[in-house]
Amino acid sequence: MKHIESIQNPKVKQWKKLLTKKERDKSGTFLVEGFHLVEEALKQGDSVIEIIVSDKTGLPPRWDSGETPVTIVTEEISNSLSDTEAPQGIYAVCHQVQIEVPNAKTYLLIDAVQDPGNLGTMIRTADAAGIDAVIVGKGSVDVYNSKVLRSAQGSHFHLPIIRGDLHEWIEKLNEKNISVYGTALEGASAYTDISTGESYALLVGNEGNGVNKDLLAKTTANLYIPIYGKSESLNVAVATGILLYFLKK
Repeated sequence: MKHIESIQNPKVKQWKKLLTKKERDKSGTFLVEGFHLVEEALKQGDSVIEIIVSDKTGLPPRWDSGETPVTIVTEEISNSLSDTEAPQGIYAVCHQVQIEVPNAKTYLLIDAVQDPGNLGTMIRTADAAGIDAVIVGKGSVDVYNSKVLRSAQGSHFHLPIIRGDLHEWIEKLNEKNISVYGTALEGASAYTDISTGESYALLVGNEGNGVNKDLLAKTTANLYIPIYGKSESLNVAVATGILLYFLKK
């Protein structure tokens, strides 16, 4: 194990840069924090490049980190890598992986969702609902944002999460005869009126503006969830959960 005590160490400066999207995109890596996320990353074979742990914390004895490099750092350094109020003192630097999904049958397409808590919850829900792949379109918050990672609770390591052009993806899905269901308030059918087969995609959109109209024009059908109370709308992550589980039936 290596030990680093200076917060000015070049390695520490590089780790801190991973808190920015610019550096994550440049390096093709990202930083996860906390025992659960680091453990989930370790389960995925070669996802983890290195582990960073505070000298006040230590690695759980049950973990098998194999030959993954481990660096012990001071509590000051550990805290500088966190944007949480109560850092757990353990981190992992991981590879970003763009996975091909040629045999996927079910998809969640996400258009310009900007709240990291919402995006992370949607990824986690897609994972729980057995969706094969998540496609995140332009205008959405970075999928490797620290709040997205925490909200997703390790689902980044369970299923393909692909950043792509939704126009192109909908065209690809149409070519494969995979039905694409958009979400809209106008010109849409109640979601309970839809009957799906084994293959389908759900398209959901921005918290305030919904799905881009140009995308909705390319869908197989558009759906809405009835509102029975006085609320004007449902949270996008909640609506996504309702629809994913209904379509999965």
